[in-house]
Amino acid sequence: MLPLHTRAKVSGTLPHPVLKVLGLAEALGTAVPRDRVAVHLPTGGPEVDFAALQELGFAALFRPDGGTAAGGTVLPEIHSLSHPEVVGTGDVVRVRQDNGQVGVLYRRGANANTLFLTEQCNSRCLMCSQPPRDEDDLWRVRELLELIPLVDPDLAQLGFTGGEPTLLGPLLPELLRACAAFLPQTGLHILTNGRNFSDPTVADMVGDALGRATWAIPLYADVPARHDYVVQAKGAFEQTVQGVYNLAERGHVIEIRFVVHAQTLPRLREFPEFVWRNMPFVSHVAFMGMEPMGYAKVNRNLLWVDPLDYGHCLSEAAWHLQDRGIPTSIYNVPLCVLPEEAWPLARQSISDWKNTYEPACDGCAVKQSCCGFFASHGPAWRSRGIKPFERMEAAE
Repeated sequence: MLPLHTRAKVSGTLPHPVLKVLGLAEALGTAVPRDRVAVHLPTGGPEVDFAALQELGFAALFRPDGGTAAGGTVLPEIHSLSHPEVVGTGDVVRVRQDNGQVGVLYRRGANANTLFLTEQCNSRCLMCSQPPRDEDDLWRVRELLELIPLVDPDLAQLGFTGGEPTLLGPLLPELLRACAAFLPQTGLHILTNGRNFSDPTVADMVGDALGRATWAIPLYADVPARHDYVVQAKGAFEQTVQGVYNLAERGHVIEIRFVVHAQTLPRLREFPEFVWRNMPFVSHVAFMGMEPMGYAKVNRNLLWVDPLDYGHCLSEAAWHLQDRGIPTSIYNVPLCVLPEEAWPLARQSISDWKNTYEPACDGCAVKQSCCGFFASHGPAWRSRGIKPFERMEAAE
């Protein structure tokens, strides 16, 4: 698990807070504007003419292991990181001039890169890992519009999340257009509750994502009352289903997500047949374990079920769809608490910056294929089924 934040010392005044960190050779050949590039100079590297870098228009020097007075007098310098391993070449960082906080906004080589669009949401899901706040997100969108041109153009997929992205109104299409302009080969994976797409004008608004984006939409039951209770919004089920249909009519790619917990488990057996009969056009269905953060922690007693107790039901639900031609996955559930017949559908789904394993996982023969745990996982969320597999046992 590699954190997304650290601290540094900053010498001089940075021209921009959002910068791409590149090694010298890549910096000299990049298409990224040089005034948005911090040149990475590792300790023990070759001597560099700082004045020449200044004349070439680079924004700053990036010296994670320590700075030099000579460099800092010519170009602004970001140096002496408290955790140098947090930032690597190719990453895009936000550097706060006032306190030296460094946040990684994009990480080259990560198993997932996701842009956080908004803290606003029109649902209040019982297990929400990112509780919504009613805040002005204009500053966030402006920062993302600065970030998108700095993302590696060969990135396979970029995520959008929130909050609820459609609450940005016309700012969401603006972000989609920026991705089309600067990342034309990059697929988008956009998390949304789908409710606002029940309005055809909102579905029309995101045409720039057509053919490039997958809309990941949660549906927590096959009946309105149960889904509406989970998201704490009356009428949400009907809005979400209509939103799915409106997107599908316009040719968009749709993924359905079902988070498994005590309040959704009663409809788990019926849910796959509902999707198969009513949404056979979806590209993927994901059955997901909870992330123990935010509202999920507050509502633990209402939500917690040991995955060991629903593993067989989950396996049957997932295979019900997979066998009927709808690609289906199981996310965030370790292999040791799943029946082995479910293993082919289980994915390493947790972003690497919040992914961890228990001491019991050391030496497990299937660890390299297992999703492990969220970093927020603790004793209150520990399944009684966690155990390592011996090599022979895993091969059976």
